[in-house]
Amino acid sequence: MINNGLKNIAFILLLCIPLIGYTQYSDTIQQDSVERKSYKPYVPGLIAITYGVIALADGPFKNLDHYITERRNERRPNFHTTVDDYLRYVPFLAVYGFDALGVKSKNNFKEKTTMVVLSGAIAYVTTGLLKEVTNKHRPNQTDYRSFPSGHATISFAGAEIINQEYGHLSPWYSIAGYTLASATSVLRIYNNEHWFSDVVAGAGVGVLSTKVAYHMYPVLTRMIWGQNNKTQYTLLPTYQQKNIGFSLVGQF
Repeated sequence: MINNGLKNIAFILLLCIPLIGYTQYSDTIQQDSVERKSYKPYVPGLIAITYGVIALADGPFKNLDHYITERRNERRPNFHTTVDDYLRYVPFLAVYGFDALGVKSKNNFKEKTTMVVLSGAIAYVTTGLLKEVTNKHRPNQTDYRSFPSGHATISFAGAEIINQEYGHLSPWYSIAGYTLASATSVLRIYNNEHWFSDVVAGAGVGVLSTKVAYHMYPVLTRMIWGQNNKTQYTLLPTYQQKNIGFSLVGQF
């Protein structure tokens, strides 16, 4: 039996998920050397992942997962929507939508697009590996790829890019991005596709994927192009035959 205090953890954490990235919204690609050496921006994401890992074993966090799913099954047993399948990409699309509206981002189009590719690649690989290693069954029993939530991962990775690029202009950009990502996560639970701990861990993976991408970018640039890089190129997203990809165009 879960006590009343533990029952309230779910609600509190759902409210706190947007803070995973917002607490560090001033952390951007153009940080000074002191900020780049700090591990503090990684702490919220690591805490979220740790929570999910602990919930893999029997204990209060796993009990909380089952409690939330049981309440969902009692109150919304037939709930189903595909909104989350599309909502997860909105934060990434918003990065380019703000450009169209004339909102100046921290970095230019080329750099932002590179961040999108790097963040997406890190998130995709990390999530895939964790799903294979943990082999956790979904609450609807359809397969054993529940941990962590891929939808939560991609949506929070996009939210963190909004945080990095526009958080310095106003905290409301960061809040909006993380609210969208949180909505995606809640819908995954309501769709009975994931346990609560899956989406919490997915949020952590998404945030860390983007933060790692932003820290990797200057290093990769120096390694590939050198200090005096005059190469001009553009990385563009593509969509052909229902496959998403990227094309690199430029002068080398």
